[in-house]
Amino acid sequence: MPTTVQAERAMIVAPTSLAARAGLEVLREGGNAIEAVVAAAAVSAVVCPHLCGLAGDGLWLLARPGRPPLAIDATGVTGRAVTADDDRRQGLTRPPRHGGRAVATVPGAVAGWQTALEVGARHWEGRLPLARLLEDAIHRAEAGHPMPDGLARAVTRSAGDLAVTPLASLLLDDGAPPAPGYPLSNPALGQTLRALAAAGLDDFYRGGVGRAISADLKALGSPLVSDDLAAHRSVRRRPLTLKTPSATIHDGPPPTQGLIAQMVLGMAERLHPTGADGLDHAHGLIQAMRAAAAVRDRHLSDPRYMAVHPTTYLSDTMLDQSAAALDRQRARPGPRMAHGGGHGAWIGCIDAAGRTAGLAQTLHEPFGAGVLLPETGLLWTNQARAFQLDPTLPNVLLPGRKPPHGLTAPVARLRDGRMMVFGGTGGAALPMLQALLFTRHVLFGQDLAAALAAPRWRPGPETDLQVLIEDRLDPALAADLERLGHRLTRRPALDDIMGHLGAVTRHPEGSVAGAVDPRGDGAVMGL
Repeated sequence: MPTTVQAERAMIVAPTSLAARAGLEVLREGGNAIEAVVAAAAVSAVVCPHLCGLAGDGLWLLARPGRPPLAIDATGVTGRAVTADDDRRQGLTRPPRHGGRAVATVPGAVAGWQTALEVGARHWEGRLPLARLLEDAIHRAEAGHPMPDGLARAVTRSAGDLAVTPLASLLLDDGAPPAPGYPLSNPALGQTLRALAAAGLDDFYRGGVGRAISADLKALGSPLVSDDLAAHRSVRRRPLTLKTPSATIHDGPPPTQGLIAQMVLGMAERLHPTGADGLDHAHGLIQAMRAAAAVRDRHLSDPRYMAVHPTTYLSDTMLDQSAAALDRQRARPGPRMAHGGGHGAWIGCIDAAGRTAGLAQTLHEPFGAGVLLPETGLLWTNQARAFQLDPTLPNVLLPGRKPPHGLTAPVARLRDGRMMVFGGTGGAALPMLQALLFTRHVLFGQDLAAALAAPRWRPGPETDLQVLIEDRLDPALAADLERLGHRLTRRPALDDIMGHLGAVTRHPEGSVAGAVDPRGDGAVMGL
C-alpha cells in the first residue's frame, strides 16, 4: 500500500508518475505551483488519453497566502449550430456518445492553462517559458511511453467500442488490447504541442492549430466550426466557500459540481459522526450524497441560466435544514449515480511559497467521443452527453450552452492552520468520496495514505437504493447498511469504480505531506 510522503518545501500529486515527475522538475527549477500543474497536465494528456486531453475541459482552484482564492472555469459551450433536432429525429434519447456529432462542445482545457499561467505570471512570480512546461509532454508524445496500468484496464474494458473508432490505431495492438507497458506514441499530438509551445496557447483557438482543428472537425462531420473555437475564453470566477467547524473549503462554481461537493461536506459535519468506520458515518454520507444529487439533477446547469443562485444551498440555514431532513434510521432512494471511477484526471500542488493549485480535467467519458483528429492527434470530449434531448427536462441540448460537469477541485484551510488540496475522480459520487477522504483525515485524524486506502462505499448506478461496497468492508458495517435498507453490491478490493483520489497538505511552518489512491496509477513527489 502507498504511504504518506513527507517533504520540506513543495509537493505535487498527479495521475501517473510521468506526470508527477514533470511537475516536480518544474518545481525543482523554481517554477510555481501553476507552472508545475500545467507541465503535469500536459503529460497527463499524452499518457492518459482515457482520462483527459487538450480537447477536454477543466476546473482550476488557486489559492495564495493572504489573498482570496480564485476559480478558473475552463469548460466550453456547445457550438452555434448544435441542436437536439437531428438526434430526436434519429430516435435517440441522449446525445450520441461517439463520432462526429458527439463532438459538439468547445474544449476549455487549453484556455484554462493559458488563464492560469497569466495569473501565475502576474501574481505568482511565474517565469518559466511555455516551451519548457510542454517539453516533457512533447517528448512523451513523439518518443513514446509505456502504457500505464490504468490505461491498459480502460482499453480492455472498452476494446469493443475502440475497435470501430479511429482510436484503434492508437491504442490497440493488431486489434487487441495490449498489456501494461505496451509502447505508445502520438506524433501528431507532439507536433500540436510543439506548435503551441512556439505560438502560444491562444493558437489552439485562434491560430494555426485552430485552423488545423477546424479542418479536422469539418471532415469528421462535427457541428463545431472555426468561429466556435475563436469565440472561446476561460472565465475567472469567485469560488464557492463553505465554512465548517473544521475548515474553510473552497470549490468551483457551476457548471461544475463543486456546489454538490460542498453540500455533502456541509451536511456531513452537521451529522456529527462518531467514528470513521461507524454506521452513522457511512449511512449519513450516502444519504447526504443522494440529497445533494437530487439538487444537482434539478438545478445544476450553465450558471447563466440557473433559477436558484448556488450560494442559496450553502447557507447555514439551508444546510441545517438539509441535514435535519436526512433519515438516519432508513435508507431513502436517490438518483442513480454513474460510476466514472477513472473518468478524469486531478492534479494538486503546493509550492515552496505556500501557493496552492488544484486542477481537475476530463473528457467526460473514457476516451471522450472516440475520435482521433488526424492532423492534430487530439481526442475530443463528448461532454454534450451531459445534456438531455427531452425539451421538458433540465439541461436540454441547445446552442451556446455549458453542460453540467462532474469536476470539483477543493482547496481547504484547516482549523489547525494547514492548507489542503484534494480531489480525484469518481463520477457522480465523487463529492461523497471526497467527503469520505476529508472526514477520515480531518475529523478522525487518519493518516492521508490510510484514509485513501481504507475500504469504501458509494451509491451505485443501477437502482435508487444501490450501494457499492468493497468486499473488504467490515461485515458488521455491511450488515448494518443492509438492515437500514441499502441494497449492497460487492466489488473487489481497490476497484477502479470506487474512484481515484489524492491530497497534499502544508503545515504553517512549510513542511508538506501527500498521498495517492492505491486504486489508480497516481504518484506523489516532493522537494
